[in-house]
Amino acid sequence: MDTYQQLISTIALTMGTAWASGINLYATIGTLGILGITGNIVLPEQLHMLQEPLVIGAACLMYFVEFFADKTPGVDSGWDVIHTFIRIPAGVMLAAGAVGNVNPAVAVAAGILGGTITATSHTLKAGSRVLINTSPEPFSNWIASIVEDVAVFTGMYAALHHPLIFIGFFILFVLFCIWFLPKLWAGIKTLFSGLKRFFQGKPPRGPGRPPPEISVQ
Repeated sequence: MDTYQQLISTIALTMGTAWASGINLYATIGTLGILGITGNIVLPEQLHMLQEPLVIGAACLMYFVEFFADKTPGVDSGWDVIHTFIRIPAGVMLAAGAVGNVNPAVAVAAGILGGTITATSHTLKAGSRVLINTSPEPFSNWIASIVEDVAVFTGMYAALHHPLIFIGFFILFVLFCIWFLPKLWAGIKTLFSGLKRFFQGKPPRGPGRPPPEISVQ
């Protein structure tokens, strides 16, 4: 593999592990570990620990737990809140390790970028679930969770075997997040504002509803 291909593969693996960790950390670790231990891919030395049977077993067990928790309305949002403190640090470490044996400054830079990417994909997932949970039926949660799982496995496959294709889709993902996250945040603010008014016993403020008049005695 020449230097250019090695660079593209490293970028794809670094960004891919960070992106996938924000959506489903355990699927990411399990996939890398299983592919590494079976010889389907060669992981950087810093990620060889993922090939340990104990690590693979723990990742698969937690993926099994998350598979059901992530499809239960309300539980999925609580799970995401807890994993804010797990996915992002893990994304930092995986991204830093994915660059291989390089200058420590490069590893730190990769960790910083990786943490940002993980936080972005985690925010997109968690924020979307908050809005999806306003739906009374469970099917939307199931569909969202299945789509996320498929995206992680497909994305990791592309990052490992078709890095240029993955990088192209990753750029589109970043552009989509720049456009969508402000709208997602606005939707969440509106939702919590409505909940606050509900618990205060106030009628919901519909579109175009004027604010209450303030009379001056």
